[in-house]
Amino acid sequence: QVQLVESGGGLVQAGGSLRLSCAASGVTFSLYTTGWFRQAPLKEREFVAGISWSDSRTHYADSVKGRFTISRDNAKNTVYLQMNSLKPEDMAVYYCAARRDYSGSYVYTGIIDYDYWGQGTQVTVSS
Repeated sequence: QVQLVESGGGLVQAGGSLRLSCAASGVTFSLYTTGWFRQAPLKEREFVAGISWSDSRTHYADSVKGRFTISRDNAKNTVYLQMNSLKPEDMAVYYCAARRDYSGSYVYTGIIDYDYWGQGTQVTVSS
């Protein structure tokens, strides 16, 4: 059973940075495509960034391109989301998600594409 635990959220001023981590256990994480999603109050959960497991191919939502960077360390079973130039509209609960992927080079962007989810970590951006 895959377990995902996010950390690194917190309060930051607009323009600041945070790095989120997602630690996986229970599986060979290197065979799982992973993604970050976020959900703001009264809004639907949305895709933020994803990374494949074989060639570390990445994909980003337009709203975060150039500001956020997703990366992974398979040896540590951990995926990261570096968030720079944070804006008040980035404020949300951020969730890590994973799914087993046999191709190794595809990045999924849909909520229904992922089988495992973490509990989320709150990111608050003050203006």
